Amino acid sequence: MAKMATREAYGNALAQLGEKYDFVVLDADLAAATKTGIFKKKYPERFFDCGIQEANMMGVAAGIATTGRIPVVSTFAMFAAGRAYEPIRNAIGYPHLNVKICATHAGITVGEDGATHQCNEDIALMRTIPGMTVICPADQAETAAALETALTTDGPFYIRLGRFAVPDVHGEDYRFTLGKSDLLRAGTDVTVVATGFMVHLALEAAEKLQESGVSARVIDMHTVKPLDRDALLAAAKETGAIVTAEEHSVIGGLGGAVSEAVAELCPVPVLKVGLNDTFGRSGNVPALLERYGLTSDQIVQKALAAIAMKRS
Repeated sequence: MAKMATREAYGNALAQLGEKYDFVVLDADLAAATKTGIFKKKYPERFFDCGIQEANMMGVAAGIATTGRIPVVSTFAMFAAGRAYEPIRNAIGYPHLNVKICATHAGITVGEDGATHQCNEDIALMRTIPGMTVICPADQAETAAALETALTTDGPFYIRLGRFAVPDVHGEDYRFTLGKSDLLRAGTDVTVVATGFMVHLALEAAEKLQESGVSARVIDMHTVKPLDRDALLAAAKETGAIVTAEEHSVIGGLGGAVSEAVAELCPVPVLKVGLNDTFGRSGNVPALLERYGLTSDQIVQKALAAIAMKRS
C-alpha cells in the first residue's frame, strides 16, 4: 500500500493544478516544509514568500482575493489557525473572500517539534467561523481532489494537512464530493466516523472488530464543515452507535460536530477517540500515537463500549 504525507500530496497537486487554474501561492518562510516549494520552482512568478508574518500574510491574501485572483495560503496549522486566527476571521471570513488556507503540520504527528507546534485545536477554531469550509483529507488522492474542489468553489476554505506519511485508502478512480462523506466499509453494529490521519486506523479497527463478530461501518468524513448530516442520520438509525476518530482534540473537532448533529437528528451513543483535553509532547510519532490513544485498538475499545451502551 502506497504511503505519502498529505503535505507532500498537496505540494504535488499545487504544481499540477497550476497548469489548469490561475491562482497564486503565499507562504511564510516554510516552503520546504509545507511543500509549496514544488509550486515555486515551477511557477516562481506566482509564488510570494511573506516571511515569518503569518497574520500579515492573511491580510495580503485577502487583498489579492478582492482583485478576483485566487490566493492559496500555506504555513503550519499552529501559525495559521492559531497565530493568524483574528485576520482569518475578520479579513477573510467576515467578507467571505475566496481565500484557500492550506495548513500543514497539524496534530501530534508533527512529532519531535512538540506541543508548541502540534496544533490539535485548529478544526475547532476554523469551523466556528461563519461560511468557512473545513476539510481534512485522509490520503494523497483525497488531498488533490479537495484542493481542486476548493479552487473551483467560491468562498474561504481551510484544508488540514499532515507531516507524517499515511497509507492510501482511496483508489485512482476516487471522486471527491464536498460535504458528502465516503462510505469505506459497510456495517450494522456500530459506525466509526473518522477524518484525516485516523481514517486508515478506522479501517484497521473494523478488521479487528470483524474478527470478534462485530460489523463496523467506516465513514471517511473528509468535510468537517459542512457536515454530512444525512450519512450521520443513516448511521445512527441503522447501527445505533457511533465512534469518532480524529487527530485533534475531542473538544470542538469532528467528535463535537458529530455529537451536535446526532443529538439533533437521532440521539444514540457517541464516543470519541482523540486528544482528551491535553497538550501533546515531543516524541516519535508511533510513541505519541500510543501515548494519546490514537490507535486502532483504542477505536475497537470505544466501539465495543458504544455497542454496550446501546444495549443497556
